[in-house]
Amino acid sequence: MPTALHQFYVENFYQANKLCQPGGVALAGVDIDVSRVKLPCYFLATIEDHIAPWKSAYRGAQVPGGAKRFVLGGSGHLAGTISPPAAKRHGYWTNDTTPLPAKADDFLRSATRHHGSWWTDWQQWLLAQADANTLVVARQPGERALKVIEDAPGSYAAGRGDPPAAG
Repeated sequence: MPTALHQFYVENFYQANKLCQPGGVALAGVDIDVSRVKLPCYFLATIEDHIAPWKSAYRGAQVPGGAKRFVLGGSGHLAGTISPPAAKRHGYWTNDTTPLPAKADDFLRSATRHHGSWWTDWQQWLLAQADANTLVVARQPGERALKVIEDAPGSYAAGRGDPPAAG
């Protein structure tokens, strides 16, 4: 992330929390008002996250004006986010109360605990948002102009990242 972008992010989003204030942030001269977002939104936070505390993320989920789903994953910032369904670890909580409870503690108090990965919940939610006209078939590597070079993860991933020898 470029220094100027990082500084903008820290000052406006982290320190002053301006994104949840209508017109608190302007990009390219356009005031941003997240409360005007009416598209369905899926929010994920993790219960042991020390970087983005889940109760803060929950308050952010209250801002958009459209339908929203908040899911609280088990574990912390990384493990709770990237743990795939096959791992069968960590679990997650959902609460189907509409609208979402106003306070994070009320969300958790009346939430349902699920085993496994939140990914399956997200997939079901995504499919519920789609219809036959919006689903896009996954592309197959090599079927277009660019040909497959090698199977993933690729030989570049096996390298150590040593700088090239001086010549």
